[in-house]
Amino acid sequence: MSIAIQWFDRLQPRTLAGKRTVVGYIFISPFILGFFLWFLGPMLTAVWLTFTNWNMISPPQFIGIGNLRQLFNDKLFLQALKVTTNYTIISVPLGLVLGFMLALLMNTKVRGISLFRTIYYLPSIVPAVANAVLWAWILNSEFGLLNVVLRSVGLPKIRWLQEPEWALPALILMSLWGLGGGMVIYLAGLQGIPDVFYEAAEIDGAGRWDKLWHVTIPLMSPVIFFNLVMGIIGSFQVFTAGYLVTNGGPQNATLFYVLYLYRQAFNYFKMGYASAMAWFLFIIVVVLTAIQFRLSSRWVYYGGQ
Repeated sequence: MSIAIQWFDRLQPRTLAGKRTVVGYIFISPFILGFFLWFLGPMLTAVWLTFTNWNMISPPQFIGIGNLRQLFNDKLFLQALKVTTNYTIISVPLGLVLGFMLALLMNTKVRGISLFRTIYYLPSIVPAVANAVLWAWILNSEFGLLNVVLRSVGLPKIRWLQEPEWALPALILMSLWGLGGGMVIYLAGLQGIPDVFYEAAEIDGAGRWDKLWHVTIPLMSPVIFFNLVMGIIGSFQVFTAGYLVTNGGPQNATLFYVLYLYRQAFNYFKMGYASAMAWFLFIIVVVLTAIQFRLSSRWVYYGGQ
């Protein structure tokens, strides 16, 4: 016992700087433990599982690059990649443009504008499951709100979630429900533009559209770039809508990448194959993000430049 006390006493810092260091490490220990236990550890485990065949019951079997080879021979993997790419190509530009237009409207000085900003922002903070349930009702082919509106103007009803050609557009429409999140970011950027730029443009004879194209958009380009990067990353991680609203159907028309990854991991217990898919998705996101940063110097304007 005395030896343990002496050993513990030696570990205690003698100087004020040493004591502050110990206190500092104590305060950041939750983050350090969380990083190693919930981030770095699982990440390294996923790297190892990528080269194994593991069903979560028997021990993992090392198979080299077998899982990576299988990716491009899997028709459903290619279908999931195609669906997610199409979703990204359509939903991200729509979200950027409509979110920016909405922010321009919300940046006007009219009575009650704060109420409208709140109303447009609220859908973006509604839980994803609640959103999915709501839109499953709106898109219902028999009594959904959207078909009720179509029939009221004399148009035929559309089987939004039962027809392969309509299912993905329906989920893209659903994604626009959360425009308020991007709108708030755009709005913060718009309110950060000094009035002196608009005053100088007016002196030069610029009209409303000239100020939009030559003042607002260039000064908002860093914000647009941020929303573009985050939008592409988020679109490749879509899961809830495809899982709860359509479950990947009909005919795999909404089989998103992460949904197929989830099936491989937790329906078929192919954890090695799912890990390979996860790392392939990581590479896709990193490459796309790097390309965007590479091209950003051509169109993104920063105030210090």
